[in-house]
Amino acid sequence: MVTGLSSQVIYEEFNSTKLQETRRLKIQLPRNYDANTEKVYPIVLVFDADYLFEPVAGNVDYYSYWEEMPEAIVVGIMQGRTRDFDGQYDETNFLPTEKGADFFEFIGLELIPHIDKNYRTAKFILAVGHEFTANFMNYYLFKDPPLFNGYLSLSPDLAPMMDSRIAESLSKTPHKIFYYLATGSNDLKPIREVTLELHENMKTINKENIHYYFDDFEGASHYSLVGKAIPSALEEIFSIFRPISKKDYDEIILNLKTPVFEYLMTKYTTIEDLFGFKTEVRENDIIAIASAAERKKEWTSLEQVAQLASKEHPDTVLGSYYLGRFFEETGEPKKAMRTYQSAFELEEVGFITIDMLLDRADKIKQDFGF
Repeated sequence: MVTGLSSQVIYEEFNSTKLQETRRLKIQLPRNYDANTEKVYPIVLVFDADYLFEPVAGNVDYYSYWEEMPEAIVVGIMQGRTRDFDGQYDETNFLPTEKGADFFEFIGLELIPHIDKNYRTAKFILAVGHEFTANFMNYYLFKDPPLFNGYLSLSPDLAPMMDSRIAESLSKTPHKIFYYLATGSNDLKPIREVTLELHENMKTINKENIHYYFDDFEGASHYSLVGKAIPSALEEIFSIFRPISKKDYDEIILNLKTPVFEYLMTKYTTIEDLFGFKTEVRENDIIAIASAAERKKEWTSLEQVAQLASKEHPDTVLGSYYLGRFFEETGEPKKAMRTYQSAFELEEVGFITIDMLLDRADKIKQDFGF
């Protein structure tokens, strides 16, 4: 779990060659960014940062604090006076033109390379836009590969043909894409109608590499839906990242037909594949899988969990405890006793205490006369 100082917020004046002007950026770095010098972080790129930055950055900080999503670098683009020009599109082909084309190139050719150069970034970018900018960010879907891995589209004011273009692009791309779309029952009528049309098109896409989520918030307006949609989107998009829950344990893990250790490895491999960074296997996830291995009498899985715990958390009692349990269950009590005793100077974890390990060692000694 992330602890320590609060997130750092930095303001930057970025001199853009493409735009021939200076743009103001607002950047939130994760807690302990300066201390964790080897760690890399996904980017959350926020359009309309004049009013969207704080709700996005606050939710990212909150969810990452509780390990519900990875820590991330939040980059906001202030667009108060330039918004209409930034999203400008041609009235015949409905693609970026003039200032809109310049802004499109500014994001891909200047801003993202600048962030990658100056901060420790992972190769995952989630873009967030509302209304006009929620339309604009879709143009990056038409690139190969798309610039963004995730799209958080809040009540989008879509250009003509965009609803079909988005669905067509997603149906053809081989890349993993996360797409979240939100409207509300009290949304602006024209925007709500075209959003629902896009939703109907998106429902026809049935591809493993496309992760699509949709919310229609009852009673929410064009503006109030933003506060509901951001946490909902983060929960959906980063669901694989969350720690193993009791529901996961009861409904999935205990009913697996394959070894439970494979479930754990698949979870963390998927995190690396989707978000572009490796993360330490959590202590609680190790305990959950080890508990399931014991309950299902999967002793090979238990041994593998013990070895993983020793590698990921070498200063704790986790590896010793579960390796001792493996030796006990597979008929090697002397090895179990010595393994428990060897953990005397290690750190306790949850219910696994030094006294507990020494008690198990003493019981083996008494039972077998060692």
